Amino acid sequence: MNARKKQESAKSEAVHRGVRQDEGMRLASIRPAIEVCDLSFAYPDGHAVLHHINLSIEQGERVAIVGPNGAGKSTLMLHFNGILKGEGTVRVDGMEVAGPNLPRVRALVGMVFQNPDDQLFSPTVFDDVAYGPIYMGLAQDEVQRQVTWALQQVDMEGYASRVSHHLSVGEKKRIAIATVLAMEPSILVLDEPSADLDPRARRTLIQLLKRLPQTLIISSHDLRLVKELCWRTIILDEGRIVADGPTLKLLSDEQLLYAHGLEPV
Repeated sequence: MNARKKQESAKSEAVHRGVRQDEGMRLASIRPAIEVCDLSFAYPDGHAVLHHINLSIEQGERVAIVGPNGAGKSTLMLHFNGILKGEGTVRVDGMEVAGPNLPRVRALVGMVFQNPDDQLFSPTVFDDVAYGPIYMGLAQDEVQRQVTWALQQVDMEGYASRVSHHLSVGEKKRIAIATVLAMEPSILVLDEPSADLDPRARRTLIQLLKRLPQTLIISSHDLRLVKELCWRTIILDEGRIVADGPTLKLLSDEQLLYAHGLEPV
């Protein structure tokens, strides 16, 4: 009896050890969504904006990047899909953001700019949302499906034939998000998404962003939005990361916020 129990125990331990090994291999294979290593950047006039930035954002995280004007938030985010290139390394899903990787990186990282007019330039909403799928080489019926699906995600199904520039700011912001979603990115990067929105449009946007499954990176001065949407917050000031941690903890530290040009909420 004792020998049989020892044998069964040994088998059970072997099974559990195998499960642990498989789990360890699975976790090791999950690469960060974005990894930044020793990134510095200066504009052509010599003005240095970023200084030795190091950070890692995991798949599925919701991260806010906050700080005063001129802290380098937008400059940092423009490195995530290679619009800007500094000294150091940026990787997306394990790929360096450089050279031959750029088309794939830009398919993975969807950028939504602060001013939606920067992304809406076609005759109709349909054309704006279809631009990315067409650029990706999708067939006409696939483009149609992607546009329909993307507009559904932002609750704008009936707007395909509308003229983008005749829409309200809140509607334009949702269409701008749809133009990115149509390419099915795994990472969504938004610069000041709630800027210029009235309370109703802001609330609609927050509810929309809550239900999106992508890794979410938001730059914003709207700390109430940050508190509601993001689990983790990075505070950037004068081109350096000065704090990185749980959103509720950082936003409850009034001394930290005041020291870096932010208003407690």
